[in-house]
Amino acid sequence: MVDAAIQHDVLVVGAGLAGMRAAVAAREAGVDTAIISKVHPMRSHSGAAQGGINAAVAKDDSWENHWFDTVKGSDYLADQDAAEILTRLAPDNIRELEHQGCLFSRWQDGRIATRPFGGAGFPRTCFVADITGHVILQTVYEQVLKNGVTVYEEFFVVSLIVEDNVCRGVITLDMSTGKLSAVRAKAVVFATGGSGRVFYKSTNSLISTGDGVAIAYRAGAPVEDMEFIQFHPTTLASNGVLITEGARGEGAYLLNSEGDRFMFKYAPTKGELASRDVVSRAEWTEILEGRGVNGCVLLDLRHLCEARIQERLPQIRELAIDFAGCDPVNAPVPIKPGAHYTMGGIRVDKTCASTVQGFFAAGECSAVSVHGANRLGGNSILETVVFGKIAGVSAAQYAREHDYASFPSSALPDQESRRNALFQTTGKEKVAVLRDAMQAVMNEHFHIFRNEAQMAAGVNKVRQLRERFANVAINDHSMVFNTALTEAFELDAMLDLAEIIALGALARKESRGAHARIDYKDRDDANWLKHTVITRSPEGPKLSYAPVTMGKFQPMERVY
Repeated sequence: MVDAAIQHDVLVVGAGLAGMRAAVAAREAGVDTAIISKVHPMRSHSGAAQGGINAAVAKDDSWENHWFDTVKGSDYLADQDAAEILTRLAPDNIRELEHQGCLFSRWQDGRIATRPFGGAGFPRTCFVADITGHVILQTVYEQVLKNGVTVYEEFFVVSLIVEDNVCRGVITLDMSTGKLSAVRAKAVVFATGGSGRVFYKSTNSLISTGDGVAIAYRAGAPVEDMEFIQFHPTTLASNGVLITEGARGEGAYLLNSEGDRFMFKYAPTKGELASRDVVSRAEWTEILEGRGVNGCVLLDLRHLCEARIQERLPQIRELAIDFAGCDPVNAPVPIKPGAHYTMGGIRVDKTCASTVQGFFAAGECSAVSVHGANRLGGNSILETVVFGKIAGVSAAQYAREHDYASFPSSALPDQESRRNALFQTTGKEKVAVLRDAMQAVMNEHFHIFRNEAQMAAGVNKVRQLRERFANVAINDHSMVFNTALTEAFELDAMLDLAEIIALGALARKESRGAHARIDYKDRDDANWLKHTVITRSPEGPKLSYAPVTMGKFQPMERVY
């Protein structure tokens, strides 16, 4: 056994909103806490969230209504006890952020303003213009600094160390030196974000490669419901950059090539403010049936007037001008659905604890499960602050009750051998080529509409790419900020996740939420009202199923 040179009571991996909120909660609980992040905390992908954070803060709204909307939006696959925690604690978390200095947009009477979002029965999305994630990220980062949390930035975690089903810590790569080190902890929290970069033209940052989910899976932690990938309805057609749902919340229209406001054909009551899976399928149907505009549809804000766009949506105006070459004040913006959010993740309970002792997860990398088969817009930032805090409290409690455990002697040498093998291979494969091929396979075979033959072919292609990865060569053998090395580690993780997503989707013979099959068009509660659980085995991914925690709301037809 070996001891690590660095140790902390609680170690949080990931410095987005979930990670920083967990670290603050653990530190406030009185334990030594550190964050490891592959980027500076303020470059975390949480900062890209635009439209807002949900909470029933308006006097005519209630958390019970928010709870129902969340469960309905999930296509009844959310665990209702977890969804209750999310929605019941939402108003207090908004007030806490406000007291910490978050400058929410306001009504003229001083109350926090709220806007309508898709799938909601009431305007309950609190916002800061269209830069909500960035402002909340800054607010929570200030709390990290205030509470003296240690931050290791530009450190890349390559392995979670588990022995006898007890988490011991991590092996991390110092990107500035290339050195691999063991970091020991009594409790580890993963808050590593989503895996949108498994797909082509994702709204996600380049760092959203799903490392944490893949690393946890390799260490023996089950993952859940990974087949449910949300395609956001409004991303710039040219490059996949996110255009917030807040635009439709402010009153923007979706138009096809005939100038028709087509959404009411698919969602007679809600129109553009149906849930995201419904809107994305509607858009894609319009495109497939020949009513698209050069492979996209149009987002029309012209009727909102320049003053309102500049007050409420200044960032998306700037993005449209810079990347689409059109000013939404004067012209519709070409948009289409793009890969956006991972509903599944590391399987955890309501305390954010996994089946591995001392290992916790929160945020997009986790499946608690509050989103089920489809996430409502505005619930993702809410999940990071609610369950990030819960994860930090849970991890701190575990750390107080347990001592440090030693690392297995092979942990660090194994990862050094893995790194060296990438340097020493004589293969001809290139990371960028394989990554592009993987993303193309996922978009072609596991897009908005799916079917048996298409997905079976996709599974085979992903496995062929995994075989080719064994021949990846890294020509850059330097140690200082070797991005070729970290990109190889990221691709290794994404190939694991691509296979998990593919197998879960192929096995689920129904349509539910974001998983829409043209050969099984209906939701099948009798056979498929259950979570997909995948664990690693010597033979490869092993699928099993777990019941959904039901509660007050019984499944009904989901219409908007």
